[in-house]
Amino acid sequence: MAALAAPSLRLAASGSFLPRLISPGLFSTARIQLAVRQFSLPLLPSLTLAVPVGVQLGLPSLPSILEGIWESILRAVPKKKTSHMKKRHRQMAGKALKDVTNLCKCPACGELKRMHRLCPTCAEKLRELMNKDIKEGDSKQYLTAHTVDEAHPAEIFSLAPTSTSLLSSSGSSALRVHSTADPSFPLQQTIADAHKLGCHHVCTARGGTGTVAASVGFGGDIKIWRVGDAGEWALDWHVPAAKTAGGDVWAVALSADEGFLACTTSDGRIHVWDLAAREKIQTYETGARGGGSFAMAVDLSRDGRLTASGHESGGVYVFNNDAGRMVYSLSGLTKPVRAVAFSPGCKRLAAAGNAGVIALYDMDHGEHVGNLTTPSSRPAWITALDWNDTGEYLLTGSLDGKVKVWDVARGVCVATHSETDTALWSVRWLPKTDKAAAPGAGKSEMFCAAGASRSITFYREATGS
Repeated sequence: MAALAAPSLRLAASGSFLPRLISPGLFSTARIQLAVRQFSLPLLPSLTLAVPVGVQLGLPSLPSILEGIWESILRAVPKKKTSHMKKRHRQMAGKALKDVTNLCKCPACGELKRMHRLCPTCAEKLRELMNKDIKEGDSKQYLTAHTVDEAHPAEIFSLAPTSTSLLSSSGSSALRVHSTADPSFPLQQTIADAHKLGCHHVCTARGGTGTVAASVGFGGDIKIWRVGDAGEWALDWHVPAAKTAGGDVWAVALSADEGFLACTTSDGRIHVWDLAAREKIQTYETGARGGGSFAMAVDLSRDGRLTASGHESGGVYVFNNDAGRMVYSLSGLTKPVRAVAFSPGCKRLAAAGNAGVIALYDMDHGEHVGNLTTPSSRPAWITALDWNDTGEYLLTGSLDGKVKVWDVARGVCVATHSETDTALWSVRWLPKTDKAAAPGAGKSEMFCAAGASRSITFYREATGS
């Protein structure tokens, strides 16, 4: 009986009680008091337990008393659900999904896309083109009429055709003139020391008489050439680099009436010169004074109404010569623009460059109306383009050495020539003449291409009559 008189604990409990509390070894006074405080058990007046320390209990009526506690215990188990606070903590710790900020405009279609990723819109178009069946008549055949090897001792940068001849410029100091009236395209004239540091641009008036030409040297000087009575080209007058008023002169273009010259500069300006008066009559700005993007290309519409320029920033600007102001700032290209050209009817403007895409614009409203492109994940830079006399086809030359003819109405490439793997810097259509320029050519269209190979290649349409 003395053992039974050991210190004991009276515990009154009611409601739910955890079975693990009545297991052996748990019935010390301190532990039971701690358990009661933790679980906040309500008192049960009808139950009084005397718990001697070290004595195991046997309570036959306990299961009946604690009947139904299991459901409440299971409901009290924490669910595997992440709270809003926990989600917020993860976000603040940088573990949440991050916003996509590396976005840019696709140079081809203008839609938003992830940088360094293929545009989904363009990919779908390319897929359609690749799956499209090539119908009979969708392609044109052009044959190599003649190749003038080693036409220059250095890379040929520019070509300028007339009705009877073709002018070419290169990294050498001389300009050369080849006759297009003879099937062998012989060298007709060499203009020695035209530009001491070499010439990067030479132009003639498209649709003009072919008696005036303009060239720009790497020294920044502009020279105007005219055909004399003997049929040879001679210097008419020149503009020294010191008088160009701004950055170095780059691209040049002549109006169809051969009365005006437009030239671009490295600081983004476009100057217009009156050739008869031999003075500058207009200057267009494309940015803050002296802070514009490098103007890499220029063209004058055949009606003399508009001037267009392409820039290193990807910008394309159109100016109204009568009003003397900018009328359109065109979007669609985000990479440097190396060539711009008005269609013969002055209704369309084509622009191309490092994006490898030809963007077409409507000149009545200044809208981007379409693109010409081939199914390729990495198209080559387009360095030159030119419209044919009817405005049906566009001719392009690219850095991978390919010459392509595009059907503008259908938006497809109808001919491709890749006789060289070196860069092409200039491609030009030759004006149609009544006399055949090559055997079997007749009145068919012809074009020429030149570049890093230092050769000039002439092509004629195979179906010519």
